[in-house]
Amino acid sequence: MLDKKKSYSTAQEPETCILIGLVTGGQSRDTVDEHLEELAFLATTAEATSLRTFIQGLNRPDTRTFVGSGKLQEIKEFVEERNVDMLIFDDELSPTQLRNIEREIPERKILDRPNLILDIFAQRARTAHAKTQVELAQYQYLLPRLTNMWTHLQKQKGGIGMKGPGEKEIETDRRIIRDRISHLKKELKSIDQQMATQRGNRGALVRVALVGYTNAGKSTLMTVMSKSKVFAENKLFATLDTTVRKVVLQNLPFLLSDTVGFIRKLPHQLIESFKSTLDETRESDLLLHVIDVSHPQFEEHLTIVESTLAEIGSDDKPSMIVFNKIDCLEEEPFGPTREDQIGGLRERFERVDREVIFISAVQKTGLEELRHKVFEAVKEIHIKRYPYHNFLY
Repeated sequence: MLDKKKSYSTAQEPETCILIGLVTGGQSRDTVDEHLEELAFLATTAEATSLRTFIQGLNRPDTRTFVGSGKLQEIKEFVEERNVDMLIFDDELSPTQLRNIEREIPERKILDRPNLILDIFAQRARTAHAKTQVELAQYQYLLPRLTNMWTHLQKQKGGIGMKGPGEKEIETDRRIIRDRISHLKKELKSIDQQMATQRGNRGALVRVALVGYTNAGKSTLMTVMSKSKVFAENKLFATLDTTVRKVVLQNLPFLLSDTVGFIRKLPHQLIESFKSTLDETRESDLLLHVIDVSHPQFEEHLTIVESTLAEIGSDDKPSMIVFNKIDCLEEEPFGPTREDQIGGLRERFERVDREVIFISAVQKTGLEELRHKVFEAVKEIHIKRYPYHNFLY
């Protein structure tokens, strides 16, 4: 009989991890520090606790162990002393590097940044569409790294990487994964066709898409603009499925979509498998590029998003830069005021003919200017498309 005085908890303790980065010839220590801060945020989003950061300086990644044998030994000693659950590398590991690190530090999870991002996407996927997209990306990532990683045969005996039965099991597993990838691609193709039909059935309304780096505040802005509840959270990749809402400004209706956030070193498997989700961006008429202006690396985030838009063929669309979170801009003693910082940025971007708006979606600052500029842009697109509908305005 259970003792009623005792408390039985089913809560699982967060996994512990260490973060590992590399300073190469083309990077500065400050840049790597900032990348590792983001990696720590990714780990927190995945519900892991970061214990320490290791940084190694090399001209190029070591082909065997990524960080070199000496640094790996130092990492191993810390991992064993603190009983760390997993190691997370800030760059993608080759299959050879992964196997060598697993051999040197056994019985620990070894993840790289793409694998961590894929894991977060898997946690965040809610709809059947998102789950299918993530599963396809995971299998495409897994296939070249299959040794030591299969699951359906894990309870059967047989040496990993050994001759004979081991090789046969790996080949069997590769065939199973290839078949699964083929099945998922067919499934996604069918879903893509359904979603294309849905987009076609939305009528002739102008489409506006919110794009930007992950955690820039797109979903919060979506909630404010559409006056409807959209899930928003201070974590990376809070939104995976595109949300579309009808918005009306001064009797002019248009469709506003909230899309998945971008991030540096985004796994190419995700870009490919999330094609239909990104189609919402590709088929939009106007892009609102939302940027967290309070982030110290916001200019790099802007560059990453614009290069990703170019990769998916959406870099030629009309766009506005929406600098969000102006309420979080830091003011140092004897430094520029918040107004001076905003003024300097406005002048710099307008000098190169970039439309910029400064807002705080949380505090609802600057939203009237944003609504006015969006209305004017949507009206211009609508007039060009339907010149006889001008009576609406």
